[in-house]
Amino acid sequence: MSRKKGTLYLIPTTLGKTPENNTIPEYTLEVLRSLDVLIVENIQTAVKFLQWVGNTIPDYKIRFYELNKKTPGQEVFSFLKPLKQGDNAGLLSEAGAPAVADPGAVLIRMAHQNDIPVVPLVGPSSILLALMSAGFNGQSFTFHGYLPIDSNARKRAVSELELESRKLDRTQIFMEAPHRNNEMLKDILRTCSDDVRLSVAADLTLPGEYIRSMTIAEWKKTRKPDLHKRPCLFLIYAK
Repeated sequence: MSRKKGTLYLIPTTLGKTPENNTIPEYTLEVLRSLDVLIVENIQTAVKFLQWVGNTIPDYKIRFYELNKKTPGQEVFSFLKPLKQGDNAGLLSEAGAPAVADPGAVLIRMAHQNDIPVVPLVGPSSILLALMSAGFNGQSFTFHGYLPIDSNARKRAVSELELESRKLDRTQIFMEAPHRNNEMLKDILRTCSDDVRLSVAADLTLPGEYIRSMTIAEWKKTRKPDLHKRPCLFLIYAK
């Protein structure tokens, strides 16, 4: 008789440091507290999050596996071993939802290929929170991740996203490395037509949360926020 396989739980985390929990349901935390196998992007930050959660299995008793962009596929496949042996495991995000602008999709795909149950748990997703708060089209939207670093290439990309939004009635969502957020905002304002709507969502769910949604023309007349080194999402809608 074959051994019952464990379950891979997909566990969201907070979007930043908060003194109290206002984003993660207690059920999600209870599942995390029961797990002694965790697949994480960075063990050190994962341990800090477990300390914030409290009442988890002591970290020295947890089997940690590191999964990031550089992890070879064969090593990722080895992370399935405890699940195949019947142990439950958690895929823990660095911030927000696992495998959404976050490593982990390859592990989830392998789990499905090996008939391992996959259970997504409830928690914050900065992409959906930004979309909810923008007032743009929530029926048709695309998340593009990071745009090019070079300013000229970035402006071309923004221009292309505006054209696509106007043609397809689609909300375009993208991000930038936190230390380049202010330059991104400048490039958007230099590139987009005045009637395009722009929403900026920074520090979502955190004490310094900032959300502003208006036309490019209105943005040009408004005092600009300092977005330097703040987790931030940009959304444009040209319809």
